[in-house]
Amino acid sequence: MPGDALSQDPAELRRRIDTTRAHPARVYDVFLGGKDNYPVDRNAAAAALAANPRGYLDVRHNRDFLRRAVTALAAEGGVRQFLDIGTGLPTQENVHQIAQRITPDARVVYVDNDPVVLAHARALLTSGPEGRTDYIDADLKEPKRILEQAAETLDFERPVALVLVAVLHFVEDAEAYPIVRGLVDALPSGSRVVISHLTEDLNAESIRAVQRTFTERGFTFVLRSRAEVERFFTDNGLVLDEPGVVPAHRWRPDGSTPTPEVADPAFLATLDDIDKVRYLGIDDVTDADINIYAATGVKP
Repeated sequence: MPGDALSQDPAELRRRIDTTRAHPARVYDVFLGGKDNYPVDRNAAAAALAANPRGYLDVRHNRDFLRRAVTALAAEGGVRQFLDIGTGLPTQENVHQIAQRITPDARVVYVDNDPVVLAHARALLTSGPEGRTDYIDADLKEPKRILEQAAETLDFERPVALVLVAVLHFVEDAEAYPIVRGLVDALPSGSRVVISHLTEDLNAESIRAVQRTFTERGFTFVLRSRAEVERFFTDNGLVLDEPGVVPAHRWRPDGSTPTPEVADPAFLATLDDIDKVRYLGIDDVTDADINIYAATGVKP
């Protein structure tokens, strides 16, 4: 069962956690103001922020795109099943919370390969009584395994929303396109695909500076053009939803961006730049701030 991953021996789990190398899920957690990260992750996030001081807007608007996309698919598209690969650490407004608020019987399967995410995965399994959530400890590069285990919770005879948010830019072309094809091929008609992806189309200088900070730390970090992001849809026979592949903040904005905590200016002055991010609003975003595309599509 997918949930069996949570029964892993604590000693084995600790052995798997490498605190000497940054991990994308934990770096993302730093930008979202989380606490489940290590100094190496904070250093990576701080270096990225130094390279692009407005880069936190990519992370936060990416997360807000996820909120809007899941809301739209559940409320308008009638989707009641979600497969979220590259879940990241639990935070506010996880997929099951958004979906089950609209459709209480929604089922959600989360997938990630970071043992720190696994250690905190029970927070992702707090489903409402009518719905269900599960967690699979697996890598995106294991699509067959993911699909086999997800089928224990999801009914692949009914539409499923495949969520690949801010994860494909960590996979090279030779693997990324076949992986998505394999996943989409397993989805029935009426299923949806949700993708966000970093790009150098929009503000090349700032995102290339960030790319250097991550590749120096051993990350695969592939920046794809609009056409290359569209390929994840068009190569697999998916029909893009309106407004197509657009900068994340321009995908169906709804004016409901979460408001950050209010902090005393004197307190803020004591914080490092990376710690101030959680207190910054994101409504002042401009096109010059964003380096991430977002889109959804449907399988006919």
